[in-house]
Amino acid sequence: MRGGRDACASRARAVSWSRATWRPSPDMGSLRCPSSSASHGSLPHRVAERNPPLSFSLASQGLSGQYVTLDNRSGELHTSAQEIDREALCLEGGGGTAWGSSISISSSPSADSCLLLLDVLVLPQEYFRFVKVKIAIRDINDNAPRFPISQISVWVPENAPVNTRLAIEHPAVDPDMGTNGVQTYRLLDYHRMFTLDVEENESGERTPYLIVMGQLDRETQDQYVSVIIAEDGGSPPLLGSATLTIGITDVNDNCPLFTDSQINVTVYGNATVGTAIAAVQAVDRDLGNNAQITYSYSQKVPQASKDLFHLHENTGVITLFSKIGGSVLQTHKLTILANGPGCIPAVITVLVTIIKVIFRPPEIIPRYIANEIDGIIYLKELEPANTPIAFFTIRDPEGKYKMNCHLDGEGPFRLLPYKPYSNEYLLETTKPMDYELQQFYEIAIVAWNSEGFQVKKMIKVQLLDDNDNAPVFLQPLVELTIEENNAPNAFLAKLDATDADSGERGQVSYFLGSDAPSYFSLDSVTGILTVSTQLDREEKEKYRYTVRAVDSGKPPQESVATVVITVLDKNDNSPRFINKDFSFFVPENFPGYGEIGVISVTDADTGQNGWVALSVVNQSDIFVIDTGKGMLRAKVSLDREQQSSYTLWVEAVDGGVPPLSSTAKITILLLDINDNPPLVLFPQSNMSYLLVLPSTLPGSLVTEVYAVDKDTGMNAVIAYSIIGRRGPRPESFRIDPKTGNITLEEALLQTDYGLHRLLVRVSDHGYPEPLHSTVMVNLFVNDTVSNESYIENLLRKEPEISIEEKEPQISIEPTHRKAESVSCMPTLVALSVISLSSITFLTGMCIYICLRREKKHHREDDNLEVQTPLKGRIDLHMRERKPMAISNI
Repeated sequence: MRGGRDACASRARAVSWSRATWRPSPDMGSLRCPSSSASHGSLPHRVAERNPPLSFSLASQGLSGQYVTLDNRSGELHTSAQEIDREALCLEGGGGTAWGSSISISSSPSADSCLLLLDVLVLPQEYFRFVKVKIAIRDINDNAPRFPISQISVWVPENAPVNTRLAIEHPAVDPDMGTNGVQTYRLLDYHRMFTLDVEENESGERTPYLIVMGQLDRETQDQYVSVIIAEDGGSPPLLGSATLTIGITDVNDNCPLFTDSQINVTVYGNATVGTAIAAVQAVDRDLGNNAQITYSYSQKVPQASKDLFHLHENTGVITLFSKIGGSVLQTHKLTILANGPGCIPAVITVLVTIIKVIFRPPEIIPRYIANEIDGIIYLKELEPANTPIAFFTIRDPEGKYKMNCHLDGEGPFRLLPYKPYSNEYLLETTKPMDYELQQFYEIAIVAWNSEGFQVKKMIKVQLLDDNDNAPVFLQPLVELTIEENNAPNAFLAKLDATDADSGERGQVSYFLGSDAPSYFSLDSVTGILTVSTQLDREEKEKYRYTVRAVDSGKPPQESVATVVITVLDKNDNSPRFINKDFSFFVPENFPGYGEIGVISVTDADTGQNGWVALSVVNQSDIFVIDTGKGMLRAKVSLDREQQSSYTLWVEAVDGGVPPLSSTAKITILLLDINDNPPLVLFPQSNMSYLLVLPSTLPGSLVTEVYAVDKDTGMNAVIAYSIIGRRGPRPESFRIDPKTGNITLEEALLQTDYGLHRLLVRVSDHGYPEPLHSTVMVNLFVNDTVSNESYIENLLRKEPEISIEEKEPQISIEPTHRKAESVSCMPTLVALSVISLSSITFLTGMCIYICLRREKKHHREDDNLEVQTPLKGRIDLHMRERKPMAISNI
């Protein structure tokens, strides 16, 4: 049994693992070791079943335990939820090689160089085993090559021979290993001058080398730019790149060269010492120290020539070093060398011919009239024409030649002989001069003799500036814009004026005109225009005033410009209704979508900010408003008897961002029209009757007719009248036109027994046409009602009743009589005075009423009344509605 335990303990488990999966090596079995019962084959099987199960656990839960899990029962190893990154574990945070729960890094770059080392314990004690497990993390190509820097520079001398090899510093790095690491390099553009080679050292690192494949010349091209690409060996391969700049360094491969081989120079014998007589210049195409040139005389040049002519070593300028004497040679051949570092000198010959002067040239003697300082004549600009400048005397030192003189140069000058003297000349101006056009003139007085020899006297004229120019604005009309509600001291513009004069005469100061508002400011020095307060476009949209630009001359001059400032609108004003509350009087039964009234609203803003949309907040199912006109309309016909007034809220929203809004209250009062005839409530039926005893005294109340009218005012004042009678003596009964009470007029006789039928008309006092209803009042005069069927048969016979053509007379209280005698028009006029906004609408209603009255005459049944038929059963609610119109308010 001990031998088996030792064999199990000594077996090292090897696991090969890549990224997220693992698999046991072929030589690896289960991590379970055989139990003690298995090593004793003679023990019964039932004894083995009583043995406790094996358990597996990691000896340490260190870094490796973060990446693997061990099943305690089965002994199976699995990867954990945390991803395994070989480069992070083994290249950055790798541990040592000790066993436990650690990471091991091999020094050799092999597939198994990164290991997770685990110690596994097998329990219980009687089967204890200690197992070491190595898990190799295999690399995959998940990292692209990367150069340490994005710009790589390589310098190559221009004289580098073909096949010169230059190592490229900062090669690419790839955290992957083996074939997944960097394998090769290449250039995106070789320029037909270079190629790349890769060398691998003993440790496996690959270094790119730049190889020169052609002849370089810095003077032709001094730089080559390409892209170097590093590629690994993965599948698919990954790439990394950087910019490769190949600079060509200069070598001294060019020597100085002269463009000419000989220069011919002529010098007069009276030339002044220090006069430059010639200059030589050579060119070297190299750079820096390689292009430095020095000049020197050849050893062939005689010392006498070197003493007479000085050669500057750096500039190559030849000057007269000493005065030319009478014994000096007339021709000097100067051989000059141009020397460069490491070069054969370039050679040029300067042939100098000296012309001896055997006479004295003419003399020019000036006498200045204008102010002259150090040979410069100063004149004020705008001096008038013919202003004298100087006298010039021309003299012949030999006294034997004829002299002449003229003016050479451009400018408003002339040289005139000053008579009666000979050889005297006056220099003067020909026109006024302007300093702003030209400040300086250089002319020459040329004198010559009859032998052709001449001499020049240079004259320099400097003009003095005068304050003859006013400042000029770049824009005479300055148009500016600014949004309203600006911040205080807001910048508007920088005004700019220029003055062509010089000095303080050209210094410009800026001032506001007297018409400028006080809250505008203009900096006198910088010309910056600001506004110190907030501007309100609704208060004032445009500002127009003048600004002045004044120079510092004496006297000062100025110019004026106009500033126009337009204040741009912002949505800072809510829509505003002309009234907080609107009231409209509308006759009932007004047609749907008819014009009720105009809701007037304004917005002080402009453009989109001033565009206003109206909408009905409540009652939108009944009323609608036109956004453009603000016209309020009702979608349906309105009935005062159902609702006598409406209160609406109308919202006005402008088009600004964000939008602003306001609301107004709208009250609509329905004016009553006579559209409801009186409704008889008693008697309830034309077939009902009342027993009247013969003993009833005259003047006694027998019964009443009671009716109501849904209208108001005069349209609801009801009058009662009897328009038809039938019976033995039906005139024995009368009806009160005001109350509808029916009383007995005369004492009843024996002959009055029987059924009395009274046709009562119930009429209102509506305008313009009253409406009415009729009801049959049945009175049965008798002592008793012994036979009701008899009476009912009498009621069914529908006797014809003659209708009396007379209007009911009603007595109304003084206040009512006043209301009846006076038309309802004054009352409506009074209401219209209270609400002035309804005048226009009510005038339209008058036109509407008149049209309806005209239509009434064309109806065939315009005089029909609501009557209760006498034949058959009478329906109390049968009535006919006549056309109506409302009074003119």
